[in-house]
Amino acid sequence: MSNPTGDNPTDYTPPAIWTWNKANGGRFASTNRPIAGATHDKVLPVGRHPLQLYSLGTPNGVKVTVMLEELLALGHTGAEYDAWLIKIGDGDQFGSGFVDINPNSKIPALLDRSGPTPIRVFESGAILIHLAEKFDAFLPTEPAARAECLSWLFWQMGSAPYLGGGFGHFYAYAPTKMEYPIDRFAMEAKRQLDVLDRRLAEHEYLAGPDYTIADIAVWPWYGGMVKGWMYGAAEFLQVQEYKHVLRWADAIHVRPAAQRGRMVNRMSGELSSQLHERHAASDFDTKTQDKIAPAS
Repeated sequence: MSNPTGDNPTDYTPPAIWTWNKANGGRFASTNRPIAGATHDKVLPVGRHPLQLYSLGTPNGVKVTVMLEELLALGHTGAEYDAWLIKIGDGDQFGSGFVDINPNSKIPALLDRSGPTPIRVFESGAILIHLAEKFDAFLPTEPAARAECLSWLFWQMGSAPYLGGGFGHFYAYAPTKMEYPIDRFAMEAKRQLDVLDRRLAEHEYLAGPDYTIADIAVWPWYGGMVKGWMYGAAEFLQVQEYKHVLRWADAIHVRPAAQRGRMVNRMSGELSSQLHERHAASDFDTKTQDKIAPAS
């Protein structure tokens, strides 16, 4: 990517043909490239549980670990899992083993080894549906309720790129602060928060009275935003205005399974809140367990 008209980003004129300039990648230069496929051979580790998760504690990764911890809390022992850390800053997602599970080289990726033939599942929304159907949990079966749940799940899948790749990137990560993209995506982020706030003003959870995979998908992104966990932008976006989203985010935050799920594969924050890999419930040590609030 070149800037033929000068150093001011507002002066940029696109060339006739785009070319990849690695030096312009900024903070994510090591994770972004215009081609797919593996860059190196690397066999993924496999643990002893039916479900093998390869992930990182980003909002998309947290969706799946919260779901798994919620399933275990319900007594679904078949949801026991090994969570292996994928360091995207080191390029782990471009290893051949990971690409075999997710050709898109994005976390999370799940290998379900509970049957005679392993099943790969990639994209966080697809993983949530796979697990919900497998264990008959957190996805309503009544047609109207199911449709509502899936509508909010796919709302999140379509909307979050505006929050993360759009607002979050230009506000927190871009090498240069630019008014136009920050304003554009701040407006969209606030519109999305308003969509949620209006829905949650009338319903306890997104799909209605029951906690579902829709809430599990939306909470790490928009719950994290109003709780002040993302991008240092709570004041900028005036998140306290969205009181119904805050009520909902707090209700999920006190769930022990949600707290455990948020810890798994996490590499930021206090060390006591990080569990880089999870292979057994006992991995949540006594000190950490003491910090987990009881469900209300």
